[in-house]
Amino acid sequence: MTETKNLKYAYYSGCVAKGACKELHISTTAIARSLGIELVEMLQATCCGSGTFKETDELMEDVVNARNIALAEALNLPMMTQCSTCQGVIGRVNDKLKGEDPARKHEVNQLLQQQGHSFQGSTEVLHLLWILIRDYGLANLAARVKRSLANLNCAAFYGCYLLRSQTVNRFDDPFKPESLENIFRTLGATPIYYAGRAQCCGWPISSYATKESFTMAGRHLTAAIAAGADCIVTPCPLCHLNLDSRQPEVEQVIGQKLGIPILHLPQLIGLAIGLSPDALGLDRHIVATSSVLQKII
Repeated sequence: MTETKNLKYAYYSGCVAKGACKELHISTTAIARSLGIELVEMLQATCCGSGTFKETDELMEDVVNARNIALAEALNLPMMTQCSTCQGVIGRVNDKLKGEDPARKHEVNQLLQQQGHSFQGSTEVLHLLWILIRDYGLANLAARVKRSLANLNCAAFYGCYLLRSQTVNRFDDPFKPESLENIFRTLGATPIYYAGRAQCCGWPISSYATKESFTMAGRHLTAAIAAGADCIVTPCPLCHLNLDSRQPEVEQVIGQKLGIPILHLPQLIGLAIGLSPDALGLDRHIVATSSVLQKII
């Protein structure tokens, strides 16, 4: 294992990881402690808006997320996200205000200054996935593996915001990504490729076009199963909600039994580095994760 630099981040937990997907926050903080990554949680941060602010008021999206970034800048730390959607929204605002629109940066700062904040454009917004690959390093991660995942076939589900929302700072190919698959290989698991891995899960339309959303999710789930996946791993809790918590409803819409477990990225990593299923919140899922555990424990 090569020596890692001191890794410290301003931790943006996001809403879903503190609500419907508490196991994401639990598993993220658990693997950070185990890997020696220091997280300083930004307790004053607010919801990124999940892309919905922009539909009616783009300035509001910019101001809200410039404030979130400013909180990380005040700590003199890069911001770490654990949600594909949060990464896409906050990262997009960071890119915009850093370079392409100085007039908007001035407008945003005039509003932020009313609350004592200022966006400087001095930090990065990085998803946990990117941090593990770029900053921690795959070789170091491989050296921490204590539990073999050799019998596990993992299918990635990236989430569209992680891949295509940012146009300036991108970490992966927006249509043919490999970062999750590289993590799987590092942990000893076998990556499974299927058509839907870089597509939308259907969550954004679930509130007003439920049948279409669940049909979309069902198409991805059946494709992953047909390709031989034992589980799907996602870096986005909103994708997790549509693929895991709503999987029973998806089954009703498509008329087919599925039953494929959906893991958060830090849960898979936690299992590989020897953490217990309880410490990773694996008992909180709608679709039981027992079939995954039987393969590796």
